[in-house]
Amino acid sequence: MVSASSEGHYLAAGVTSSVKLLVLGPFAVGKTTLVRTVSEIQPLSTEERMTEAGALVDDLGGVEGKETTTVAMDFGRITLTEDIVLYLFGAPGQDRFKPMIEDLMEGALGGIVLVDTARITDSWDAIGSLEEAGLAYVIAVNAFPNSPNYSEPELRSALDLDPSTPLVVCDVREPKSAKDPLIALVSYLLSRSHLELAP
Repeated sequence: MVSASSEGHYLAAGVTSSVKLLVLGPFAVGKTTLVRTVSEIQPLSTEERMTEAGALVDDLGGVEGKETTTVAMDFGRITLTEDIVLYLFGAPGQDRFKPMIEDLMEGALGGIVLVDTARITDSWDAIGSLEEAGLAYVIAVNAFPNSPNYSEPELRSALDLDPSTPLVVCDVREPKSAKDPLIALVSYLLSRSHLELAP
């Protein structure tokens, strides 16, 4: 049993299994916000202000108002059941961080790929990275207010998704909605028998 003073900081005594999951996607798609929204602990965040030097190497097309960026990773935690905890690793979206993203994949069971419908093709790299690593993933369309709306068949076609790959629409700012991709991913992992939880 966890004491009241440690609630939200330490794992409950009954937790016997942990699952590492990744949150991937292009620059400025909402990865940091998703981790912050669902994490039951104060998340680790490495967001820093954008600099003129960074603007020279990062493509700001479509996200010109972006003022901060993740320079390493985001980390959060959410307890799934009394004995299972999920560790969330949000990766930066820029190409220059690809070697670090590959390192973050070590030990992960799957990933969430966030998509902005105004920049659908920007998510292809994240999908490709997970497929190359042999990791299961779900697609989570982050419902930005001014982004275009597409039907599920249109999205699946644009992203070249396997019919079995889960696709959900969410608002990563809203706690209930932000949990939907996690639920979809864990359900998908269980259905594929990839989630073999052991102490």
